[in-house]
Amino acid sequence: MRVARTQAQAKVNLFLRVGPRDASGYHEITTLFHRIDLADDVVVRVGGSVRALDCAGPQLPPAGLGDPDKNLAYRAAAAFAERAGWPRGFAIELTKNIPVGGGLGGGSADAGAVLRALEAMAPRPIGAEALQGVAASLGSDVPFFASEHASAKGSGRGETLEPAPATPYPALLLVPRFSISTADAYRWLDEFREAGTSPPSDPTGNDFEPVVEARYPELCEYRTRLVASGARIARLSGSGSTVFGVFEGSAPSGKDMAVDGLVLTTRTSSRVVQVEVLE
Repeated sequence: MRVARTQAQAKVNLFLRVGPRDASGYHEITTLFHRIDLADDVVVRVGGSVRALDCAGPQLPPAGLGDPDKNLAYRAAAAFAERAGWPRGFAIELTKNIPVGGGLGGGSADAGAVLRALEAMAPRPIGAEALQGVAASLGSDVPFFASEHASAKGSGRGETLEPAPATPYPALLLVPRFSISTADAYRWLDEFREAGTSPPSDPTGNDFEPVVEARYPELCEYRTRLVASGARIARLSGSGSTVFGVFEGSAPSGKDMAVDGLVLTTRTSSRVVQVEVLE
């Protein structure tokens, strides 16, 4: 049995533009992904015929992550196996350190890490292009997490990536106790646009902010506090619910943020954590 381990780094969106819904119901996006140091720990074992997923960690919800067959990490391994004809059996161990449902890409990060781990162990690697194809079949953020980019401009449905400079800066994550459904956020945005009540898009902002903050005004307050504390960027990440601040100097103490939830100190990442294959 071969074993690989790595870290599935979370991401923030330094900006996020959302295009109109097309005939298929999807929205094209333009965003700047940036990995951060906050990460889930991922171990992948291959061998035998059994397929299994085990989840633990401080950010695992009390009810767990649901049916393993529907988990993105498990689905990533199954999709890789179908594309590569290998492995027959696998066991994935996730230690969840990334808050679930907060717009930080934890599930997609786990999937990307599993794909990279399997590619590193495969007797016949499928190559970067095929790996990206498998990633794109799983979700909009997965191609970025399956790449070797610490930061990248994403377009289309997130699958078209252009590497971007990645600089480490202190960052503060304000994670409320509630999560926001991505599907709901897109629906709210469509409704605002159809009603003609959505404000013009900010090229350097996040198009979800006006519609999400209209329903959760405390998120706007969190952004205001981050700016007042010296953040050079203060944004909603993805469709929320996490609000993050990036600082040129040291990040302020989380005690000053008055958040009903988690305050996590991290950094934007300058590199992708590599896969370590253990014989």
